[in-house]
Amino acid sequence: MHEKQVGGNFVKRFFGRIPKACLVLFALGILALIVHIISYISSAFADFFTRYIGSAVRFILTKITGWIPFSLAEMIIILVPIIFAVLMIVGMKTAKSPDKNAYIRFLCVLLAIVSTLYSLFVFTIGTAYRGSTLYEKLGVEKPEYENSEDLVALSGYLRDKANECAENISFSPEYGSVMPYSRGELNDLLNDACIKASEKYSFLAPLRSRFKDIALSEPMTYTHISGVYTYFTGESNINTNFPDYTIPFTAAHEMAHQRGIAREEEANFVAYLICMESDDNYVKYSAYVSLLEYVQSALYKADKSAYAEFYPTLGEKIVMEYEVYDNFFAKYRKSVASDVSGTINNVYLQSQGQKAGSMSYSLVVGLAIAYIDY
Repeated sequence: MHEKQVGGNFVKRFFGRIPKACLVLFALGILALIVHIISYISSAFADFFTRYIGSAVRFILTKITGWIPFSLAEMIIILVPIIFAVLMIVGMKTAKSPDKNAYIRFLCVLLAIVSTLYSLFVFTIGTAYRGSTLYEKLGVEKPEYENSEDLVALSGYLRDKANECAENISFSPEYGSVMPYSRGELNDLLNDACIKASEKYSFLAPLRSRFKDIALSEPMTYTHISGVYTYFTGESNINTNFPDYTIPFTAAHEMAHQRGIAREEEANFVAYLICMESDDNYVKYSAYVSLLEYVQSALYKADKSAYAEFYPTLGEKIVMEYEVYDNFFAKYRKSVASDVSGTINNVYLQSQGQKAGSMSYSLVVGLAIAYIDY
C-alpha cells in the first residue's frame, strides 16, 4: 500500500506540473496519431474520416478565419522570426528561474503547440493522403502509359475548347487574357462551381469559403509558389502576381485541398472539374489553358516531333498567353528561394506517399486521359 501511495503521489505531482490545457492537447495528439496509423492501414477508413470528420474540422477552421480580410497564415509566417525570438528569451528566463516548475511548463507549452499542429494536420488533410485514389473515386482506370496519340488528341480537345472561350475574352499583347471581374466576383463564381461539383461528385464536401490574396505575392513568386492551402488556418491563399489566366485554376486547386483532396495531381484535376461546373466563360478558359500546359509538356517529353507539329495549331491567342507567361516568369525562373521551397515541397510530398514529389502536379495528365471524353 505504501509503495502504491508513493507511486500515486509521484504521478500526481508530475502531472500536476503540466498545465491542464496542455494535457488536453497532448491527448488530442495521441488521438490524432491513432487516427493517422489506422488511415495507413485502411484506405476506406481514411476516405470516411476525410469526407465526414475531416470536412467538419475544415469547415470550422474556414469559418473561424474566413471573416479575417487578410491571410492569417501569411501573417503568422511573417511573424515566425519574432515568435521564435520571443520563445528563446522566455525559454532562457524560465531556465534560470528559481521555480523549477516554470521551465517544465514552458516545455509543455512548446510540445502542446507541436501536438496541436500535428493534430490539425491529421484531422484536416493528413488522412486524405492515405485514402483511395481519384481514379477509384471517379471509376476510371489509370492508363498504363501516355502515348503521343492520346496526348495529341487530348491537346486538340483542350485547344478547341480554349479557343471557343477565347472568342469572348479580351487580350493584351503585354498581359495576355484579361480577367473581366474582381477577386470577390471570382470567389463567388468558384464557390457556386464548388457547390455544383459537390452535388455531382460525392467525395467533395459541400463548402462555401473564400480564397485570400497573398499580400507579399511579388516576393513569393521567387519561390515559384502560385498558391497554398494552410491546414492550420483552413485558408486557401493565392499568389496574385501571376498572369490573370492562372488565377481561377490556381484558386480552384487550393479550394480542392480545402475540400479534402490532398494529392497534388488530384487537386489539379479536381480544380479542372470544379471549373467545368462554372457557368462563367473565363473560369472555364483558365482550366482549359492550364490543363493544356500540362498535356503539352507531357507531349514534348513523349514525342518532340509530334509536339513541334502540334504547337503551331494552338492559335494566336493561346500562343500569346504562353509567351506572355514565359516573359513574365523569366525574372523569377532561377532563384535560391525556388530551390529551397522546391526541396521542402518535394520532401513533404514524398513523405506523404507521393513518390514523384514535386513532379506529382504533372501526373494530372493521366487523370485527364482517363476521364475526359476527348
